[in-house]
Amino acid sequence: MAARSLEIGTAGMHAARTIEKLRTECGLGQRQLAAQRTALGRPMSNTMLSRIERAQRRCDIDDLVAIAEALHVSPLTLLQGSHAA
Repeated sequence: MAARSLEIGTAGMHAARTIEKLRTECGLGQRQLAAQRTALGRPMSNTMLSRIERAQRRCDIDDLVAIAEALHVSPLTLLQGSHAA
């Protein structure tokens, strides 16, 4: 039986858009945010980040938390949008 591809759902698409929006609002390039993630102990290449932002790669919970930490926001903000508390 062939492995079934996991589609990115509505929450994943929303998080992808929010990550890109907040990253650009912070004036960070993908390489810079990926480097911050790596410095925080959760290595990520700019290619991986690009694929997450374009919803071509699923973002697991550990990645989501690390990206939120690098952007200085709550993980909930990434899930609900930049207007979340």
